[in-house]
Amino acid sequence: MFILWSFGSCQKEDDEAFKADFEYEFIDENRVVFTNTSEGNYNSLIWNFGNGEKITTQDKNKSHEVFYPKSGEYNVDLNIYNDVGENNKIRKTVSIENDVVEVSFTAEPDAENQNLYHLTNTTTGGYDSIRWQFRYKTIENTDETVAYLPFKGTYKVELQITMENVTFTGSQNITIAEDDPDYLSNMDLVWSDEFDASEVNTDNWTFETGATGWGNNELQDYTDGGNAEIADEKLVITARKVNESKTPGSYTSSRMVTLDKHDFLYGRMEIRAKLPSGTGIWPAIWMLGSNITEVSWPACGEIDIMEYVGYQPNTVHSTVHTPAGYGADGKGNSTSLPTAEEEFHNYGIIWTEEFIRFYIDDPNNIRFTYAPSNKNDENWPFDKPQFFILNIAVGGNWGGAQGIDNSIFPQKMEVDYVRVFQEIY
Repeated sequence: MFILWSFGSCQKEDDEAFKADFEYEFIDENRVVFTNTSEGNYNSLIWNFGNGEKITTQDKNKSHEVFYPKSGEYNVDLNIYNDVGENNKIRKTVSIENDVVEVSFTAEPDAENQNLYHLTNTTTGGYDSIRWQFRYKTIENTDETVAYLPFKGTYKVELQITMENVTFTGSQNITIAEDDPDYLSNMDLVWSDEFDASEVNTDNWTFETGATGWGNNELQDYTDGGNAEIADEKLVITARKVNESKTPGSYTSSRMVTLDKHDFLYGRMEIRAKLPSGTGIWPAIWMLGSNITEVSWPACGEIDIMEYVGYQPNTVHSTVHTPAGYGADGKGNSTSLPTAEEEFHNYGIIWTEEFIRFYIDDPNNIRFTYAPSNKNDENWPFDKPQFFILNIAVGGNWGGAQGIDNSIFPQKMEVDYVRVFQEIY
């Protein structure tokens, strides 16, 4: 009994034979050196400095210098282990009184344009990088920039300063009293296809192919360019009849997309076109979210700049499709346009982070505005880039709702240009 008791006492002494401890010393207000002062038999240490930095080591004598750029209380843990996995731990709290960086900036209205604000960084302290954020824009590595705030309302302007991978943030709210009356003038042409080459520019467009119904029970077979040509400096997409059976593949046509070549987020998009005619024809000028392969439709969002069904002559349709409303529940407008088949017209949208406005011929001739007041993923997937689609479908759930008149073929949609304008600021 005496021997067993003596052995147990020795084990207890071994358990208490190592004890975690450390000391720390300030080098300056934000730099601290930690030194291990643990006692006893142990062979590894794990430091957790309370700022996300952790170190595992077997060096008992090494000191560690840690930088704390932000003020606050930091819990520092030291955990030591012996060779059988037993551990002992200690925690101490380090108080940092001051931030290394004090973020500040000025925001001064432009003397001639109430919708422009000149931003100047006045941050004190050193830093590695700078980033401005306002509206949907990010501007990096400049101490001065201009914020264009075109519409009535309150905008948050944020300045992010980074030092040694730590970000400091400052912000101001700027209230704009009136919409910029010259908003459209503050746009430049950033991309276009004027269709003035000898053939379709495949750096801009891809031909999607197949007689798959395209989700709408359509009957055309989209070909690899055989139904699209450039004539008189215009794109001509032609839908042709192959046979009389009115089944999938009985017609050929073209579907051209800019996916993976050109996509755009916000701006004024305008397409000048003349439309085909006849019952069963279904031309469209539209856009889809470039993330469609990731989130599918309708989560990617769809903007139908212009759709036309031949059995409703002289009526053009503008629609958006979102998870909150798609297919027959899409939000849109129908407009009478008596010369849609005989003359070229401009079909366009003005797309911002606040609204999508659809117009015909003149940007001031707004036919429909889509602008949900409380935007979310369900009703506003339009905060990501979209690509263009030009096509003529034949038949389908909508285009073929009153059948197909085989006597109308061939039918052509002519496109004079596709243009994209975006803000210059």
